[in-house]
Amino acid sequence: MTDAKPANLPERLRHYIGGELTDSVSGETFDVLNPATNEVYIQCAAGDKADVDKAVAAAREAFDSGPWPNLMPRERARILYKIADEVQARNAELAERESFDSGLPIRQAKGQAARAAENFRFFADLIVAQIDDAFRMPGRQLNYVNRKPKGVAGLITPWNTPFMQESWKLAPALASGCTVVLKPAEFTPLSAELWTEIFENAGLPTGVFNIVHGFGETAGDALVKHEDVNLISFTGETTTGQIIFGNCAPTMKAMSMELGGKSPAIIFEDADFEAALDSTLFGVFSLNGERCTASSRLLVQRSIYDDFVAAYAERAKKVKVGPPSDETSEIAALVHPEHYERVMNYVEIGKSEARLVAGGKRPENLPVGNYLEATVFADVPREARIFQEEIFGPVVAITPFDTEAEAIELANDVKYGLAAYVWTRDVTRAHTVAHQIESGMVWINSHNVRDLRTPFGGVKGSGLGQEGGYRSLEFYSTQQAIHVTLGDVHTTRFGATGYTDNDPGLAGPGC
Repeated sequence: MTDAKPANLPERLRHYIGGELTDSVSGETFDVLNPATNEVYIQCAAGDKADVDKAVAAAREAFDSGPWPNLMPRERARILYKIADEVQARNAELAERESFDSGLPIRQAKGQAARAAENFRFFADLIVAQIDDAFRMPGRQLNYVNRKPKGVAGLITPWNTPFMQESWKLAPALASGCTVVLKPAEFTPLSAELWTEIFENAGLPTGVFNIVHGFGETAGDALVKHEDVNLISFTGETTTGQIIFGNCAPTMKAMSMELGGKSPAIIFEDADFEAALDSTLFGVFSLNGERCTASSRLLVQRSIYDDFVAAYAERAKKVKVGPPSDETSEIAALVHPEHYERVMNYVEIGKSEARLVAGGKRPENLPVGNYLEATVFADVPREARIFQEEIFGPVVAITPFDTEAEAIELANDVKYGLAAYVWTRDVTRAHTVAHQIESGMVWINSHNVRDLRTPFGGVKGSGLGQEGGYRSLEFYSTQQAIHVTLGDVHTTRFGATGYTDNDPGLAGPGC
């Protein structure tokens, strides 16, 4: 069974620069594959420096001369609400495109439009309610904060749940008054073109939003290095993040990077067994396991270890693997044959490092496409590569522990630090353990359920900076301190004679 091509697709995917769909200056294109068959289904413009230059020039013109950065927050919010309504109205079309292009099960893809729309509504509310500080020195000085957008934002997004991930960056960037150049992931460029109609219908001014498709080594590299780009927000793997970090340095760009993860779930003997089982199965096998916060390392207390492994393996064997368009599929096709090969290499490595208790192969009824059964390894030692390295697929490693201290040590014994999960009925232990885990986020007795007001980001090899709520607006904005003199200011009269300096007044310390 293979997935049918969605209706009403464009003949080819093009850049969107200054309000116009356009081919690459070079005329170059690349193939986009259907993950369920690995057949080419569309051509996409392959951008390079010339296309990035055009897009940045359009964004810069819109920022320097257009109305968007100077609109009142309420005016920007009205357009953001229209964007949210447009996104919501396209739920069926978006889900179909996203599922077909990325291999995401259609049932899970249907939630992406609602999440993307909520991002725009959330930041629309936030900019209207935002309060900036003022500090008074009565009769002498008034100090206040002038918040203004930083400029042109370069947004580089990943191939997993691409449309929703794009909304997570676009909403705060636009809410703050920035103009943007979006570089979507080359594996999954299809849904990004929907933004062009959505923004036009919502009344976003021309040039505020631009798209350049292409590869990280060309289009992405040119965007990061461009002198007229003021900040870069990147989501992707750690090695690429390190390269971007270095390339931002010469132009002193602001950076926010959400990188890889190898998130632990610590399951203590007093945990709600069934709830932990349900949550950790969902946490690693939903979205095909291609999620940054996946609970891909399960650390289970030894007294319940054997029972948990047996129950987990039994459930994993029943996880339905099928075509992306099948409403009953729980795991569908991995995004691309290159990624599929990478994941399968880790499966083979795991077979030599640990005990395979479920999955580990392609389903017999799906001989074509990037399919893998829900795969579970038990008795995984900490030095194993499948314990230490991000796999980004439906593969989980289970490791026993004896004591609380050992669980914390195992949880922290990787280079990553994005998310973690703690399962216990002991409230004191839950908080104590959570505080000692080296990660940007910890969930207690839950999988990844987020409040948009909270910080999102990692530590160690999992990223730089945090976004979410006001933190996102802080990243896309500059806070300028304005100091207004209200009374006489004593100034030491350098070069004058016959004066005494017995009142330092407001001179104060400088920098």
